[in-house]
Order: sequence, then C-alpha cells, then structure tokens
Amino acid sequence: MTTSTAFEQPPGLARRVLCVGAAVMDTQFRVRSLPTGQGKILPYDMLQIAEGMASSAAFAVARLGGHASLWGAVGNDATGDRIIADLSESGIDTSGMLRVEGARSAISTILVDDQGERLIVPFYDAGLHETVKPVTAEDISSFDAVLVDVRWPKVALRTLLGAREAGKPAILDGDVASDGVIEMLAPAASHIVFSQPAAERLSGAAELVKVVGLLKRKFEHAFISVTAGENGCFWFDALTGEVFHLAAPKVRAVDTLAAGDIFHGAFALATAEGMPIEETMRFASMAAALKCQVFGGRTGAPNRAEVGDALRDWDVGVSRSALLPL
Repeated sequence: MTTSTAFEQPPGLARRVLCVGAAVMDTQFRVRSLPTGQGKILPYDMLQIAEGMASSAAFAVARLGGHASLWGAVGNDATGDRIIADLSESGIDTSGMLRVEGARSAISTILVDDQGERLIVPFYDAGLHETVKPVTAEDISSFDAVLVDVRWPKVALRTLLGAREAGKPAILDGDVASDGVIEMLAPAASHIVFSQPAAERLSGAAELVKVVGLLKRKFEHAFISVTAGENGCFWFDALTGEVFHLAAPKVRAVDTLAAGDIFHGAFALATAEGMPIEETMRFASMAAALKCQVFGGRTGAPNRAEVGDALRDWDVGVSRSALLPL
C-alpha cells in the first residue's frame, strides 16, 4: 500500500519543468448534448481561455507545486498578446514564447456536453510552427525534466535531444499527430505517454495490453505508457516484463477537456521529483480525474493538497498482465 507521504512535495526548491508545444486561445461552450447534424445549438455557459496540450500541462505543473516554463509559438497579433498574458497570469513562465511575424495565433472552438464529452474545432496557421529556435543541452540544464507535445515538432525534437544530452527526463506526449511526427520524436524521448487513439493508430492493434507491448517493441529504449480515459492507464514494467494497469478513479465527469494534458503535466512533475513509477501513475491519474469534475478545461486542474487528499482515500490496486508472444 502506498503511504500518504509518497505524494507530498519534496523539500527544497520546486522542481523545474519545461513544456514545449501548443498555445491556443479556446472558446468553450457548454451544451446539453453534442450536435448530430446541421442547425443551431444554444450553449448555456461559455469560457475563453488560453490552453493547448503543452500549455495545460504547464498549468498542471504550476498548480501541483512545480515551476513551469512554456515554449510555444503565437502570432504577433492581439490573440497572441492575450494568450501570453493569460498563461503568465496563471503562474507559467512565458519568457521563452516566440512571436511569429506573418502567422496568426492558434484558436479553437470547443463544445462540451453534459456527459463531459467534447467536440473540438482547432485552427493552426500553417506558418505558426515553421520557425525553429536553437536548443542545446545548456539551454535545458536548468530544468529537471522536459515535456513536449506534437504541435511544434522541429523544436520538440531539439528539446528532447537537448534533454537527453543533459541527462534529464525527456518526455513525449504521444498524441495523434501528422504522419511521421511521432516516429521522428519518439527515438529521442526517454518516456512516452501515448493517448489511446494515437497508440492504437501507431500499433495497429486495439487490445491495450497488446498495444503497450507492440509500442515497447517499437521503442525499446523508452518508458511506454498509454492513457485510456475512464479505462485507466497502462504501462510496461521493465523489471518484470509485464504490462501494468491502473483503473481510473471513479468521478462524475463534467468536462474531460484537458484531462490528458493535466495527466502529462502531473507525470512530468512527478518524474522530475523522482517519484517511483507506480506512485507517479497514481498521482497523474488522480490529477486528471479531479480535473474532469470541473467545467473549464485546464482551469479544473487540482492543487497538490487536493490530489493528496483524494489519493489517501483511493486504494485501488494495480493489475498485471504477462505479454503473449507478439
């Protein structure tokens, strides 16, 4: 049984996590049900907020007691101003953000229904992530871990390589991406946490224990995990050669938007803190589950005390599955 102190913030300075990737201005509408055809739908709540995979993960790091820095690209426009201001006011160091002349900042419209499911319509200017900034091991040396998503792949790759050279955890958010992006980034990562859709697409399989095994065979050098929403998370244990499964905490989902990003941010911070892997997965799973109880994307990210309190009451065990020949 995990002790309650396993999830407490370690003494000393807050661990520093660099997040690299998406920064988007979201307009979120809350609706009774998602549309099934053409017509007009009337929301009963709305929120505008800057987020995106890396941005929401950085917010989770800050909420959980870490020092979060974000490298992302926005246009040199009013939307870019608002994105940077919003994220800065949320406790994220945005000094490494890039303003791209001639490109529009990313925006998205999101519908969230009463079951917590969502419909997302994102827009990324084709020129927004074409710029490549230099990244060296020295640039990474002040961080305790890096986390990259798939939205700015050229800089993500340089960041992962810099982290590996600096001897720091190099974590990839393996979400659905354009063809070849994950294959380009994964060899440079020390840890890969896939979303279920991306994992199934990349492995060509649907049974999640088999999916994890196939991905571990493909990327033998890295820690491999798959997050599966309400079905929990799976990971390959290098010591036993088994796939471990942790069921998801039972919550009433109000809004699943950004839950995966909160998982990744919590995972990155726990990894930076040196938390053992099972405790890391519990910590990240609970942070993501608690977020799902609140409408508003990343704004529902819990703080450290809230996660710790919930974990003390959660005694779900981890199951193990031996891999069959693949």
